[in-house]
Amino acid sequence: MRIIEPSIEILSDVDVYKIMKNIETCGRVCYKSENLINEESAKKFIKRIIASGHESVLEHEKLTIKFVCDRGVSHEIVRHRIASYSQESTRYCNYSQEKFGKELTLIRPCFWKDDEEKYRIWCDVMEKVECSYNELMSMGAKPEEGRSILPNSLKTEIVVTMNLRELRHFLRLRTSPKAHPQMREVANMLLRYVKETLPVFFEDIGNEYIE
Repeated sequence: MRIIEPSIEILSDVDVYKIMKNIETCGRVCYKSENLINEESAKKFIKRIIASGHESVLEHEKLTIKFVCDRGVSHEIVRHRIASYSQESTRYCNYSQEKFGKELTLIRPCFWKDDEEKYRIWCDVMEKVECSYNELMSMGAKPEEGRSILPNSLKTEIVVTMNLRELRHFLRLRTSPKAHPQMREVANMLLRYVKETLPVFFEDIGNEYIE
């Protein structure tokens, strides 16, 4: 049994200047103000359209992120409708094989400390699940059958592509204190990244929440 921390990886080739110029080019068609485009105009234009609520223009650009999280968190992520998903499949992945180290990889719950009794109980249950899963595989069960006993804590990798408008919506919801703690954990990782890399698109989001 292997226990890891969640993480994110940005798979897009992010060029903030190109993204900003493309958004401006698309958006100015609405107003036929292309003649106002210059080297410095994109940032001001984007700020104005966000402030005015004209966020449909942001749909012309997207970001692709790989989340390494537990299955429970992934079930929340895929509830966001306007996105594309590719996820590690427990139907085809046989975790008893050598390529997976013949073990289950689990995401460590962020809400329990190592010395807590709750964490010890969690570890005990995960070890029992791993033993039972490997036993099922050794008896000839298919991964699609054995997965019925796999826990929410199982590590999964899910690649998500969202346009910038949907990504703003995602971050508004998933960085809120009302979100699940493990969902907030990865959402805040993403929020920190976009605030640093694409600040003009996300500077108004989550400032009261980011940890």
